[in-house]
Amino acid sequence: MTSREKVKNAVNHVEGKVPLDFGSTCVTGIHVSVIEQLRQYYGLEKKPPKVIEVIQMIGYIEDDLKDALGVDTVDFWAPFAAYGYTNENWKEWVTPWGQTVLVGEGFTVTEDENNIYIYACGDTNYPPAGVMPRGGFFFDHTTRQEEIDDDNMNFMDNTEEFGQVDDGLLDFFRKKAKELENSTRYVGGMIGGTPLGDAALVPGPMLRRPKGIRDLEEWYISMLTRPDYIHKVFEYQTNIAISNHEKIHEIIGDAFDMLFVCGADYGTQSSLLYSPQTYRDLYLPYHKKINDWIHKNTGWKTFKHCCGSIRPLLPMFIEAGFDIINPVQWSADNMDRKTLKEEFGKDLVFWGGGVNTQTTLPFKTPEDVRIEVLETCEIFSRGGGYVFNPIHNIVAKTPVGNVIAMINALHEFNGDKR
Repeated sequence: MTSREKVKNAVNHVEGKVPLDFGSTCVTGIHVSVIEQLRQYYGLEKKPPKVIEVIQMIGYIEDDLKDALGVDTVDFWAPFAAYGYTNENWKEWVTPWGQTVLVGEGFTVTEDENNIYIYACGDTNYPPAGVMPRGGFFFDHTTRQEEIDDDNMNFMDNTEEFGQVDDGLLDFFRKKAKELENSTRYVGGMIGGTPLGDAALVPGPMLRRPKGIRDLEEWYISMLTRPDYIHKVFEYQTNIAISNHEKIHEIIGDAFDMLFVCGADYGTQSSLLYSPQTYRDLYLPYHKKINDWIHKNTGWKTFKHCCGSIRPLLPMFIEAGFDIINPVQWSADNMDRKTLKEEFGKDLVFWGGGVNTQTTLPFKTPEDVRIEVLETCEIFSRGGGYVFNPIHNIVAKTPVGNVIAMINALHEFNGDKR
């Protein structure tokens, strides 16, 4: 059985060995610093890792490392970085923690004694779009909110980043599909356009001068005070996305198996960011329209990332047509593993949740990691519908010994000889 077949079985709720994902999405990845340590541990060629997702400083996982870890997935991503440049023509950059990494040619930063600043589209004629403290390991967006005039608001200001796919991008997708047509790994697609109200995108990090509602606090307030405006943004974005999906599917068919639809978080550690009714009124109709088109016209499975204590929303995610939920943050309140599996495991694929990345993986012992992985796999794998990944990305300063313990525990559960 190939890796691709193993993941397809799991996604179709066929019980069997638990597949492993790293790198198919921007929320199932590994920080560049940990990738370097893993390559060293496995005795692989020493080379600087590519920063494939710059906000979180997520590194590209090369095939040799995937083989060493036993990864069952592969990425099919659009080539754009969050700050508006393209992941191509790689160049070296030395991070604040002293690691040499590769970044896209358009990656442009300035520095002072406290911070590193990154610029949208590499254009330093405009204020920086993100900042990394000297002691940090990832970028935070800056707030570039222009004054809002409620009497003259135009919802199109919040749609500048959502446009029709052009011939150049379609050609990129055509070549990528050809490259992966015989892949034995399960292909995860990230082509953009569908993450409605995602906190990583609302500030417009890819835009030189973002207009509209770009301050996150103002955006959340607007869900109550300007719902008509939000509806217009989502309706426009949804229609553009479906139009683009039609063109892309015509070019590549079912070259990827799963599509990352939305990464917006609606939960905190203890509760929801906003009410279930707000999700039902503002988000669900558009998610359902996107997912319905995908299921009617393609073979893609639909992937929803949503951190936090989100149990009240899970029935609505099912209603909206999502096939997969990630990262399954059972460490949050009201997110008991057994209860989640019993109530939602027949309708949703749990993709993640393998080990707690806030406490266990970074701070406890390898044996603690092993025990937690085995417990989680035992709960979530029953009846299929489970793909292993931690609760979100593996962050910087996570002990490599604990990462290895996690990988070994999964293979132990599967009965793999390694």
